Amino acid sequence: MNMLLKRILDFRKKRDWKQFHQPKNLAISLSLEASEVLELFQWTKDGNLPEDKKEALEKELADVYYWLLLLSHDLQIDLDKALEKKMEENDKKYPVKKSKGSSKKYTEL
Repeated sequence: MNMLLKRILDFRKKRDWKQFHQPKNLAISLSLEASEVLELFQWTKDGNLPEDKKEALEKELADVYYWLLLLSHDLQIDLDKALEKKMEENDKKYPVKKSKGSSKKYTEL
């Protein structure tokens, strides 16, 4: 088991929080934290992250990772396998010859 996941599960168990962690609530928390990542880029002039917000981004990305690990664990989804499968699908949807240098969606290629 991933050591970070083990630490998260131990953290949750010690606080008796599993009772609050229905999949819906975990998914909502994941989405909220992802929105906080996006908020750091809001109103930037060039779309890049200001240097003084890098530490805040690190914390928000850690929050996203926390909820992602917990949700996938509770629903028994192997993220490594899921990502490998998704990348295989993406390879088919976005062949290099058609997609290189293009931002078009696969349905438009």
